[in-house]
Amino acid sequence: MPATKLLRIATRASKSKSKHCITWSRATRQLHLSPRWQTDGVFKELTEMRVRTPWIEALRKKEQEGIDPTQISSVPATPTNRDLTPRRMSDSFHRVVIPLAQDPWLLDNYLNANGQLRLGTIFMDLDALSGVIAYKHTGESVTTVTAAVDRITINHPLTELCDLELSGQVTFATGRSSMEISIQVAKAPEKGASAKKENVLMTCAFTMVSLDPNTKKPVAICPLKVETEEERRLFALGEKNSKMKKARAKTGLRKQTPNDEESDLIHAIWLRQLDYHDPNNPLRKPPHTHYMASTTLSSSQIMQPQYRNRHNFMIFGGYLLKTTFELAFCCAAAFSHSRPTFLSLDPSAFDNPVPVGSVLYLKATVAYTEAVDEGGASDVRLAGEEGDGKSKEGGGTRVQIRIDSKVRDIEHGSTKPTGQFNFTFWVDRDISVMPQTYEEFMIWIDARRRAEEGRGSIDGGGLVGAGEGGKGR
Repeated sequence: MPATKLLRIATRASKSKSKHCITWSRATRQLHLSPRWQTDGVFKELTEMRVRTPWIEALRKKEQEGIDPTQISSVPATPTNRDLTPRRMSDSFHRVVIPLAQDPWLLDNYLNANGQLRLGTIFMDLDALSGVIAYKHTGESVTTVTAAVDRITINHPLTELCDLELSGQVTFATGRSSMEISIQVAKAPEKGASAKKENVLMTCAFTMVSLDPNTKKPVAICPLKVETEEERRLFALGEKNSKMKKARAKTGLRKQTPNDEESDLIHAIWLRQLDYHDPNNPLRKPPHTHYMASTTLSSSQIMQPQYRNRHNFMIFGGYLLKTTFELAFCCAAAFSHSRPTFLSLDPSAFDNPVPVGSVLYLKATVAYTEAVDEGGASDVRLAGEEGDGKSKEGGGTRVQIRIDSKVRDIEHGSTKPTGQFNFTFWVDRDISVMPQTYEEFMIWIDARRRAEEGRGSIDGGGLVGAGEGGKGR
């Protein structure tokens, strides 16, 4: 049956005042006294803030008005007389407590098969919370989207299942279109108290951008009014991150060739591969070294409206974070033949929106590996260098997984890249990846740069990450 006919049937049904209607019911057995939480995987309070209109009503409005809200218009919708008075950081502060220890049905959404915390679900909550915080700063007259995730880092893994407190605020905004939002996830403290440093599970930073709802062009937002010493520290950190991103864009491999050191590394790896195939050379590829082409893992799925953002016709960023993370985890597990421990989501960007009803294609690749010695320090070796392939006491390998994503319309007539996501895991094995083609070398170099940039935050947090589920290895 055509979609438009289904829509007309649904419209007539919703307008009918008849008391006679078809209902479906089934006998249920009460197994628990608490009500079951019906969510899309995002905490109910955050879902209600994100999704304002039932999907059928959004479709009905689109059909009645004959306007596709996903298309660009030349007529701006943002008021010209918006109040852009500087705002305090505290004005955007938002906090939610997820009562995992109190409600087993809610906990269902947050556990994996091993009974550990399912980090992908937390990532959805983080993105949803960043949207709530952003709109508290900008108001409802603009469209605010996730432009990038600057980093998500595990600080202190959970040792028990407990209520979680998610809190954050805008920490950097100069009055242009973008803002940085800093969020932490911690064991929920006693009422009126603040979370202790040792109870902070993870910290993260999102970059959000405000657009005109019609033209989709960036619009100005309120700058921040910095008042305390701690706020000045947070603002300075956001300013530093902003400058680093701009510098990274200028020196990216699409703009510049590899530097001298990187070129020497590429040449050395290439020579090593020649030795592997030289019948007069006894050197052969170690069994624990794998060519990059053999490490890829792909998926495709249609984008359903249950994961839309508050503007109804696009998928919200948190769902993409969850989906890419779980594919990255599978890729790291298949590569290492072990259970990976999540360490960090490294700087990742959302290039284009993902429309509801489109097909999302994801490709995971082991982009870079880095040996870790017994003391937890990086033991950087050339790809393919000797190692025994076994884990050493306290040692292992950091594995960086790159996810490339693209979206196609259902007719597969057009294709757009939607972003690149970079996840770092720790595995209890001595294992390495080796690039072969020029494209693979560029992936390897790009990942190596990210590893060097983020090594400090990972080393500072220790080796023991939160597993796929957040309860330890």
